[in-house]
Amino acid sequence: MNIKRTKEEIKNTIEAYLLKDSYGNYEIPPIRQRPIFLLGSPGIGKTQIMEQISRECGIGLVAYTMTHHTRQSAIGLPFISNKQYQSRKYAVTEYTMSEIVASVYEKMESTGLREGILFLDEINCVSETLAPAMLQFLQCKSFGNHQIPEGWVIVAAGNPPEFNRSVREFDMVTLDRVKKIEVEADFQVWKEYAYGQGIHGAVISYLNTRKQNFYQMETTVDGRNFATPRGWEDLSNLIQVYEKLEKTVDSQVVIQYIQFPKVAKDFANYLELYYKYRTDYQIEEILKGNLDEILLKKVAHASFDERISVLGLLISRVNEVLKSAVQTERYMEHLQSLLTEYKELTQAVREEPDGQKLLCHVAETCSIDYEKKKKAKLLSREMEAQYRRVQGTLEKFCHTLKLEDIHEKEGAFDRIRELFSQENDNFEKQQTEASEKLEHVFDFLEGAFGNSQELVMFLTELNSNSYSVSFLQEYECERYYYYNKELLFDERRKNLLKRMS
Repeated sequence: MNIKRTKEEIKNTIEAYLLKDSYGNYEIPPIRQRPIFLLGSPGIGKTQIMEQISRECGIGLVAYTMTHHTRQSAIGLPFISNKQYQSRKYAVTEYTMSEIVASVYEKMESTGLREGILFLDEINCVSETLAPAMLQFLQCKSFGNHQIPEGWVIVAAGNPPEFNRSVREFDMVTLDRVKKIEVEADFQVWKEYAYGQGIHGAVISYLNTRKQNFYQMETTVDGRNFATPRGWEDLSNLIQVYEKLEKTVDSQVVIQYIQFPKVAKDFANYLELYYKYRTDYQIEEILKGNLDEILLKKVAHASFDERISVLGLLISRVNEVLKSAVQTERYMEHLQSLLTEYKELTQAVREEPDGQKLLCHVAETCSIDYEKKKKAKLLSREMEAQYRRVQGTLEKFCHTLKLEDIHEKEGAFDRIRELFSQENDNFEKQQTEASEKLEHVFDFLEGAFGNSQELVMFLTELNSNSYSVSFLQEYECERYYYYNKELLFDERRKNLLKRMS
């Protein structure tokens, strides 16, 4: 099962486990809520999807890597307690609360979230002394005599034996008490994620042409060589920061993340050419609509790798432009919803309201909501940026009302409407420019390649990016729909011929 389907399956399971009947009881009793056990090779995104799921479901997340724990930290420390049974006193060994169980309660106290996910990574790689306790935990959902609170779904993850020498095989009794999901690396699924996360264009275009290097494991006499999705994402982040610092990423840097010498060297060479083509083909000028006939002929007769690199550069820039446009649209929707709330407040207050104070109240409420969600870790990086952008705009609006000393309801509302109109004008200008840049790229592709495989690849990549798809659903681009229709027709024709043969 690929990571996308795995994420969907976990979300479905969580919804099923947390569903309550009319009396407030869970439809599936906690004792029958099997822990989810993810088994998959390292670096494919098992931990990453847990963070996404907790945000999307609006529930808490407590995560631990079990190889860092001892029996004492997992179960708790022993102490002597005096008990009385049938009129006789006994000294009984009890345990302090497990650090892990305590973390769940702390999360509930600090965030107010009563339900969540307890994620335990590398659960099948624990020490010999901790192994029995982990088996008991999977079977009974408790560490020592401390139960995991109701409403918290247990998700555990581990690596297959071929990737870790310390892996312990679970017996049938344990496996019969968990919901086991085997996860596999899938480049197409990862690519959708990569576009959403803003993975560097060079990484995506390189892997598009060398998919076999997306995930590789090889054992040699010198040790193990490997390239993983996690490695590619972390390398991408470094490349983006190095570009800002004007530093060079060569093979010696790449191999620190992609620990497969042959792949690291190949990507470093590709990255060097990627930067060269970005300058040679004047990518920014293409987006402005300034087409050079010499460059059109040059790329049309270039080698396959060179054409694919140029296409990758264009796709990367177009995706950046469309992503920014979609993010601005979401920002405007968020801002508009808060200003609608402001309007409703002014109408709800019976006495003559102070328009300035009411707007500042809305801004403060937005800030409190942001801090609450941030503390609960329910915000993605994009959502955080959106909140900060909205907060900044509301603060600017409040500052304007203060500077102009506007308090009267109607006057304040009219001034805010003017300020919002200015924001909307900038938004519409950005959308128009994004549409124009997309059209200019189509001009270049048609001029250089005509109706060819490069155009098909361009459309395929647009369709792989959720931001591009979202933009194109709102803003018409006739050539996108025309070529997309042709692409679908061609795919059907190929599938038909394949079935006939």
